[in-house]
Amino acid sequence: MLFPLSALFWWFFEYLNRFVGNWHYVGIEDFGALEYTFFATLAFSTVLPAMVSTAEWLGTFGRLDTAFASWFPAGLPRPKLAAAFVLVITTLSLAALAVFRDYLFPLLWISPLLVIVSIQGLSGRTTVLAPLARGDWRGVVSYSVAALLCGFFWEMWNYGSLSHWEYTVAYVDRFRIFEMPLLGYAGYLPFGVECAAIAALVLDRE
Repeated sequence: MLFPLSALFWWFFEYLNRFVGNWHYVGIEDFGALEYTFFATLAFSTVLPAMVSTAEWLGTFGRLDTAFASWFPAGLPRPKLAAAFVLVITTLSLAALAVFRDYLFPLLWISPLLVIVSIQGLSGRTTVLAPLARGDWRGVVSYSVAALLCGFFWEMWNYGSLSHWEYTVAYVDRFRIFEMPLLGYAGYLPFGVECAAIAALVLDRE
């Protein structure tokens, strides 16, 4: 189930990108609509499996376990009230993306995570951020670092490919590593935790 879920997951970000236009594809002119959809879906289906396997591999490093198993606690005194407040704010921020795209584009990567976590918190379900309350940052750190690692290789393989994506990002569109602006790699950090939250929907049931 992880592969089809991964495809749907990334198509959602493709939809959000229509409002901000942070990336676009070059060299796909010869693909028909069905052909493009097929190959894009095939590629998108590998995102979550790559993230999960990399995060689990990082989890085998003893130093990571030792360093972040009992780091500092980051809990909220009234979690359900906080979840309701965050849900309203992040939902409104997503709605405002198209209007204030040059200012709110970072929320494309942050808001979906907060929406997921807020809904889970309001429904009484355990979230990927719940361990932070007891100082356990292993999951968050593993998936964030996994996202940076995967992102680096995705950007490297994309660079110079005949069919590839390119970025147009307001204010930070400089100091590129491959096609990605340097500060753009920061977006992989919350994206990694989003991957953890989505993957948990399937993995927790297996």
